[in-house]
Amino acid sequence: MGHAPSTVMQVMLVVLVVLPGITYQFLRERSRGPVPGERDLGERVLRAVGASLLLDALYLLVAGPQLVRWARESATGGWDGFGHQPRRAALLGLVLLVGVPAAAAAAVSWWERGRRPAVRYRSTPTAWDRMFHGRGSCFVRMRMRDGSWVGGWYGSRSFVTSYPQPPEVYLESAWLMRPDGSFVRPIAGSAGLHVRAAETDLLELLLPPSVPEPDPGPGDPDGRTPAPHTPAPHTPGSEPS
Repeated sequence: MGHAPSTVMQVMLVVLVVLPGITYQFLRERSRGPVPGERDLGERVLRAVGASLLLDALYLLVAGPQLVRWARESATGGWDGFGHQPRRAALLGLVLLVGVPAAAAAAVSWWERGRRPAVRYRSTPTAWDRMFHGRGSCFVRMRMRDGSWVGGWYGSRSFVTSYPQPPEVYLESAWLMRPDGSFVRPIAGSAGLHVRAAETDLLELLLPPSVPEPDPGPGDPDGRTPAPHTPAPHTPGSEPS
Protein backbone atom coordinates (compact mmCIF):
# COMPACT_ATOMS: atom_id res chain seq x y z
CA MET A 1 0.00 0.00 0.00
CA GLY A 2 2.90 2.34 0.61
CA HIS A 3 4.44 1.91 -2.85
CA ALA A 4 3.64 4.07 -5.86
CA PRO A 5 2.18 2.29 -8.93
CA SER A 6 4.99 1.16 -11.21
CA THR A 7 3.34 -0.77 -14.06
CA VAL A 8 0.98 0.44 -16.75
CA MET A 9 -1.84 -1.70 -15.40
CA GLN A 10 -1.41 -0.35 -11.86
CA VAL A 11 -1.44 3.25 -13.08
CA MET A 12 -4.54 2.61 -15.19
CA LEU A 13 -6.36 1.01 -12.24
CA VAL A 14 -5.54 3.93 -9.95
CA VAL A 15 -6.70 6.47 -12.54
CA LEU A 16 -9.93 4.60 -13.30
CA VAL A 17 -10.77 4.19 -9.61
CA VAL A 18 -10.16 7.83 -8.67
CA LEU A 19 -10.30 10.30 -11.54
CA PRO A 20 -13.84 9.80 -12.96
CA GLY A 21 -15.37 10.34 -9.53
CA ILE A 22 -13.23 13.41 -8.88
CA THR A 23 -14.39 14.93 -12.17
CA TYR A 24 -18.01 14.10 -11.37
CA GLN A 25 -17.80 15.43 -7.82
CA PHE A 26 -16.10 18.67 -8.86
CA LEU A 27 -18.65 19.47 -11.57
CA ARG A 28 -21.56 18.59 -9.29
CA GLU A 29 -20.28 21.01 -6.67
CA ARG A 30 -19.79 23.70 -9.29
CA SER A 31 -23.35 23.24 -10.56
CA ARG A 32 -25.08 22.83 -7.20
CA GLY A 33 -22.82 24.85 -4.95
CA PRO A 34 -21.28 23.69 -1.67
CA VAL A 35 -23.60 22.05 0.85
CA PRO A 36 -23.06 21.56 4.59
CA GLY A 37 -22.99 17.77 4.25
CA GLU A 38 -19.85 17.86 2.11
CA ARG A 39 -17.59 20.03 4.22
CA ASP A 40 -15.74 16.97 5.52
CA LEU A 41 -12.90 15.94 3.21
CA GLY A 42 -13.27 12.24 4.02
CA GLU A 43 -16.92 12.25 2.98
CA ARG A 44 -16.09 14.00 -0.27
CA VAL A 45 -13.39 11.42 -1.03
CA LEU A 46 -15.84 8.57 -0.36
CA ARG A 47 -18.39 10.17 -2.66
CA ALA A 48 -15.78 10.53 -5.40
CA VAL A 49 -14.64 6.91 -5.05
CA GLY A 50 -18.25 5.69 -5.05
CA ALA A 51 -18.99 7.68 -8.21
CA SER A 52 -15.85 6.26 -9.84
CA LEU A 53 -16.83 2.69 -9.05
CA LEU A 54 -20.32 3.25 -10.44
CA LEU A 55 -18.97 4.79 -13.63
CA ASP A 56 -16.39 2.01 -14.01
CA ALA A 57 -19.16 -0.58 -13.70
CA LEU A 58 -21.11 1.19 -16.45
CA TYR A 59 -17.99 1.26 -18.64
CA LEU A 60 -17.58 -2.52 -18.24
CA LEU A 61 -21.26 -3.14 -19.00
CA VAL A 62 -21.21 -1.05 -22.17
CA ALA A 63 -17.73 -1.72 -23.57
CA GLY A 64 -16.09 -4.23 -21.23
CA PRO A 65 -14.47 -6.61 -23.74
CA GLN A 66 -12.97 -3.82 -25.83
CA LEU A 67 -11.58 -1.98 -22.80
CA VAL A 68 -10.09 -5.15 -21.30
CA ARG A 69 -8.46 -6.11 -24.60
CA TRP A 70 -6.94 -2.66 -25.06
CA ALA A 71 -5.72 -2.60 -21.45
CA ARG A 72 -3.99 -5.99 -21.88
CA GLU A 73 -2.30 -4.85 -25.09
CA SER A 74 -1.05 -1.68 -23.40
CA ALA A 75 0.12 -3.56 -20.31
CA THR A 76 2.01 -6.11 -22.42
CA GLY A 77 3.91 -3.40 -24.24
CA GLY A 78 4.67 -1.44 -21.10
CA TRP A 79 4.81 2.31 -21.32
CA ASP A 80 5.70 1.97 -25.00
CA GLY A 81 2.25 0.55 -25.60
CA PHE A 82 0.76 4.01 -25.38
CA GLY A 83 3.20 5.32 -27.95
CA HIS A 84 1.88 3.10 -30.73
CA GLN A 85 -1.62 4.64 -30.66
CA PRO A 86 -1.41 7.89 -28.67
CA ARG A 87 -4.53 9.37 -30.23
CA ARG A 88 -6.67 6.42 -29.19
CA ALA A 89 -5.28 6.61 -25.65
CA ALA A 90 -5.96 10.35 -25.48
CA LEU A 91 -9.48 9.97 -26.87
CA LEU A 92 -10.36 7.18 -24.44
CA GLY A 93 -8.96 9.21 -21.57
CA LEU A 94 -11.01 12.26 -22.47
CA VAL A 95 -14.19 10.25 -22.93
CA LEU A 96 -13.92 7.96 -19.90
CA LEU A 97 -12.26 10.30 -17.41
CA VAL A 98 -13.77 13.66 -18.37
CA GLY A 99 -16.59 13.45 -20.91
CA VAL A 100 -18.80 10.78 -19.34
CA PRO A 101 -18.39 12.05 -15.73
CA ALA A 102 -19.19 15.59 -16.91
CA ALA A 103 -22.29 14.39 -18.75
CA ALA A 104 -23.39 12.39 -15.70
CA ALA A 105 -22.95 15.42 -13.42
CA ALA A 106 -24.95 17.62 -15.80
CA ALA A 107 -27.72 15.01 -16.10
CA VAL A 108 -28.04 14.56 -12.32
CA SER A 109 -28.10 18.35 -11.78
CA TRP A 110 -30.78 18.77 -14.46
CA TRP A 111 -32.85 15.96 -12.98
CA GLU A 112 -32.67 17.43 -9.48
CA ARG A 113 -33.72 20.88 -10.70
CA GLY A 114 -36.67 19.38 -12.55
CA ARG A 115 -38.04 17.42 -9.59
CA ARG A 116 -37.34 20.02 -6.90
CA PRO A 117 -40.65 21.13 -5.37
CA ALA A 118 -41.57 24.80 -5.20
CA VAL A 119 -40.66 25.29 -1.56
CA ARG A 120 -38.44 27.71 0.29
CA TYR A 121 -35.43 25.44 0.16
CA ARG A 122 -32.87 26.35 -2.47
CA SER A 123 -29.46 24.98 -3.32
CA THR A 124 -27.90 28.23 -2.02
CA PRO A 125 -26.29 27.00 1.19
CA THR A 126 -27.29 29.86 3.54
CA ALA A 127 -29.74 32.75 3.72
CA TRP A 128 -26.72 35.06 3.84
CA ASP A 129 -25.58 33.88 0.41
CA ARG A 130 -29.12 34.12 -0.92
CA MET A 131 -29.49 37.69 0.33
CA PHE A 132 -26.35 38.96 -1.39
CA HIS A 133 -26.36 36.75 -4.50
CA GLY A 134 -26.66 39.03 -7.53
CA ARG A 135 -27.31 42.01 -5.26
CA GLY A 136 -26.80 45.44 -6.80
CA SER A 137 -25.77 48.58 -5.01
CA CYS A 138 -27.77 49.39 -1.88
CA PHE A 139 -27.49 50.67 1.66
CA VAL A 140 -26.81 48.23 4.47
CA ARG A 141 -27.51 48.87 8.13
CA MET A 142 -26.74 46.54 11.01
CA ARG A 143 -27.66 46.60 14.66
CA MET A 144 -24.81 45.43 16.81
CA ARG A 145 -25.32 43.25 19.86
CA ASP A 146 -24.84 46.24 22.15
CA GLY A 147 -27.77 48.02 20.47
CA SER A 148 -25.74 50.50 18.41
CA TRP A 149 -26.22 50.89 14.67
CA VAL A 150 -23.64 50.84 11.89
CA GLY A 151 -24.22 51.11 8.18
CA GLY A 152 -22.91 52.22 4.84
CA TRP A 153 -22.99 51.95 1.08
CA TYR A 154 -22.71 48.53 -0.57
CA GLY A 155 -21.38 49.31 -4.04
CA SER A 156 -19.12 47.94 -6.72
CA ARG A 157 -16.06 48.10 -4.43
CA SER A 158 -17.77 46.31 -1.55
CA PHE A 159 -17.43 42.62 -0.74
CA VAL A 160 -19.21 39.86 1.17
CA THR A 161 -17.94 36.43 2.05
CA SER A 162 -19.82 33.29 1.04
CA TYR A 163 -20.23 29.78 2.42
CA PRO A 164 -18.25 28.02 3.83
CA GLN A 165 -16.42 31.14 5.08
CA PRO A 166 -17.84 32.99 8.12
CA PRO A 167 -20.35 35.66 7.00
CA GLU A 168 -18.67 39.05 6.83
CA VAL A 169 -19.33 42.21 4.87
CA TYR A 170 -17.08 45.04 3.73
CA LEU A 171 -18.86 48.29 2.82
CA GLU A 172 -16.91 50.70 0.69
CA SER A 173 -18.07 53.73 2.73
CA ALA A 174 -19.40 54.10 6.26
CA TRP A 175 -22.28 56.40 7.22
CA LEU A 176 -23.11 58.21 10.43
CA MET A 177 -26.17 56.58 12.01
CA ARG A 178 -28.84 57.92 14.36
CA PRO A 179 -29.83 55.93 17.47
CA ASP A 180 -33.02 54.81 15.68
CA GLY A 181 -31.02 53.27 12.81
CA SER A 182 -31.59 55.96 10.19
CA PHE A 183 -28.80 57.27 8.02
CA VAL A 184 -27.42 60.80 8.46
CA ARG A 185 -24.52 61.35 6.06
CA PRO A 186 -21.32 59.68 4.85
CA ILE A 187 -18.47 59.80 7.34
CA ALA A 188 -15.83 62.13 5.97
CA GLY A 189 -12.67 60.29 4.98
CA SER A 190 -14.23 56.85 5.35
CA ALA A 191 -12.30 54.17 3.47
CA GLY A 192 -14.75 51.37 4.25
CA LEU A 193 -16.43 49.43 7.01
CA HIS A 194 -15.91 45.76 7.91
CA VAL A 195 -18.47 43.92 10.05
CA ARG A 196 -18.76 40.28 11.08
CA ALA A 197 -22.32 39.00 11.03
CA ALA A 198 -21.68 37.13 14.29
CA GLU A 199 -21.40 40.51 16.04
CA THR A 200 -24.84 41.70 14.85
CA ASP A 201 -28.41 40.70 15.63
CA LEU A 202 -30.09 42.43 12.68
CA LEU A 203 -29.05 43.26 9.14
CA GLU A 204 -31.18 45.13 6.61
CA LEU A 205 -30.69 46.04 2.96
CA LEU A 206 -32.20 49.31 1.75
CA LEU A 207 -32.54 50.37 -1.87
CA PRO A 208 -31.72 54.00 -2.70
CA PRO A 209 -34.76 56.17 -3.52
CA SER A 210 -35.88 56.27 -7.13
CA VAL A 211 -35.23 60.01 -7.48
CA PRO A 212 -32.41 61.90 -9.22
CA GLU A 213 -29.19 61.81 -7.29
CA PRO A 214 -28.45 64.96 -5.28
CA ASP A 215 -25.60 67.28 -6.14
CA PRO A 216 -22.29 66.38 -4.51
CA GLY A 217 -21.91 67.94 -1.12
CA PRO A 218 -19.66 67.77 1.92
CA GLY A 219 -18.79 64.17 2.75
CA ASP A 220 -20.13 62.99 -0.60
CA PRO A 221 -17.59 64.32 -3.12
CA ASP A 222 -18.68 62.27 -6.12
CA GLY A 223 -22.42 62.11 -5.50
CA ARG A 224 -22.56 58.39 -6.27
CA THR A 225 -24.25 57.38 -3.01
CA PRO A 226 -27.64 59.17 -2.72
CA ALA A 227 -28.96 59.55 0.78
CA PRO A 228 -31.55 56.86 1.50
CA HIS A 229 -35.00 57.41 2.89
CA THR A 230 -34.74 55.24 5.97
CA PRO A 231 -37.57 55.12 8.47
CA ALA A 232 -36.79 53.61 11.83
CA PRO A 233 -36.66 49.81 11.54
CA HIS A 234 -39.76 47.96 12.61
CA THR A 235 -39.19 45.98 15.79
CA PRO A 236 -40.93 42.57 15.93
CA GLY A 237 -43.94 42.73 18.22
CA SER A 238 -44.67 46.42 17.64
CA GLU A 239 -47.17 47.80 15.13
CA PRO A 240 -45.92 50.30 12.56
CA SER A 241 -47.50 53.70 12.81
